[in-house]
Amino acid sequence: MENILFVMPSLGSGGAEKSLVNLLNLIDYEKYAVDLLLFKREGLFLSQIPKEVRLLQPTDSLQYAYKIDRGMFSSVSGVKAGILRGTSTFICKCLYKENARQQRWIKFYKRYLPNLEDEYDIAIGFLEGDASYYVIDKVNAKKKILWIHNDFNEIKKYEDAKIYEKYFQKADSVVSISDKCVQILKQNYPALVNKFYCLPNLTSGSLLKKMSEEFEASEFEKSQFNVLSIGRLTRQKGYDFAIDAVKILKEKYSDIHWWIIGAGELEEQLKKQVKDNELEGYITFLGLRANPYPYIRSCDLLVQPSRWEGKSVVLDEAKILAKPILATNYSTIKDQLKDKKEGLITDISPNAIAEGIIELRENPQLYNSIQCYLDKHEYGNEKEILQYYELLEKQGN
Repeated sequence: MENILFVMPSLGSGGAEKSLVNLLNLIDYEKYAVDLLLFKREGLFLSQIPKEVRLLQPTDSLQYAYKIDRGMFSSVSGVKAGILRGTSTFICKCLYKENARQQRWIKFYKRYLPNLEDEYDIAIGFLEGDASYYVIDKVNAKKKILWIHNDFNEIKKYEDAKIYEKYFQKADSVVSISDKCVQILKQNYPALVNKFYCLPNLTSGSLLKKMSEEFEASEFEKSQFNVLSIGRLTRQKGYDFAIDAVKILKEKYSDIHWWIIGAGELEEQLKKQVKDNELEGYITFLGLRANPYPYIRSCDLLVQPSRWEGKSVVLDEAKILAKPILATNYSTIKDQLKDKKEGLITDISPNAIAEGIIELRENPQLYNSIQCYLDKHEYGNEKEILQYYELLEKQGN
């Protein structure tokens, strides 16, 4: 039995975190012994970790390098970690601006954080950034695999691609989640093409459908056209476009309501945008939901107004629940959505999003054909766990 370590910052509400939880619930635990290290033992999906996984307790040095609470004063190492976090974050924000987090690892955390004591057959940094750097610099393992969950062309706008190259060189494999994402990595690092692999996010169709029936989305009114978006409240997700689209749509429809599930650093800014445009009766922020599937099942349309994505877990989930989708034309969308069959792809702008929603509302033949197409296809892909096993075993050759 091989010992595997997964490393993540936390199990918050993002697609990568959900992807990891799905994977952990499908792994064969007669074949692998799995440890999970979270820098912060918190997050929406913490309760969904299967009992077979050993959840490691991060040392004070590690956890207080990533969060601040009273517990850090209970040990010398906790206080030192808090000072390290505060000092290094301030210095790097002053010197490196948007690239502060990456430089914080390179200039400070790499030097001062202790190595993990245990040894593993395979160590996996399941998210780009600190989780991957930690696996390369701080973990003793025979094989090391890194995951990239986003379009790398977007990542390198804010982080140093040369630093990523050094870490990719030290890894045995680098995995991304769609053919397009892997193609982008190969274009950026042609000397490393043999390291890059595509493994899809895993989703159990039967489990998801069961969870979608656990309760009714009582917030939705059946007399309204309920639009739903799910994702972190960040610039990437394009909720500012959604709000501007509603401003256009309310002139045509009085019954439209856009619901948003998620949390993030732009929450107050987005709520202010809603208030400034007098859209409180048309847009509601629902916050985080551990089980968003009853909302997907009950909505009329799932919209993803993103500026960029890797491969969206939410779109896979909507397809499983046969829910028509509208998504913007970011670089990887055509890897995941068939235009006018599984949903509608629009330009990345408020006008285009609004026009797409109008088209789906006023063309019931198109809307119904999309719904029928989704209903006739099976989108759960839990059997593709075999691809994961193949990569793990290949690394042992």
